[in-house]
Amino acid sequence: MAEINPMDGYILNQSGEVRKALEELRSLILRAAPDAVQTFNYAIPAFALVPGGKRDQQIMMAGFKKHVGLYPHPDVIEHFSEELRPYKSGKGSVQFPLDRPLPADLIVRMVRYRLAMLTAES
Repeated sequence: MAEINPMDGYILNQSGEVRKALEELRSLILRAAPDAVQTFNYAIPAFALVPGGKRDQQIMMAGFKKHVGLYPHPDVIEHFSEELRPYKSGKGSVQFPLDRPLPADLIVRMVRYRLAMLTAES
């Protein structure tokens, strides 16, 4: 029997609504960064955007009772602050409520922005 990787296990252990949102969020992140390596960091799913990417080079996501969280980086949150106004956000995170569709275009642009930042640094 094949072993389930930690990210799949994390998603499968969520309630149906949270699971669906996390699967969609993962799909959007991978659409924007198809070479991202799926990993697990701080006990939540993470995506290393560059080879061997450490915490600052990852985007993370998490499921909660009423929302999914996206943790792209404080610079990304700041850059997209106007578009993120309808959502609760912090220094490096944003909460997308489960009772609304994920803003797919915005999420893809946020991930691509962070990826462009990282590739410009190297």
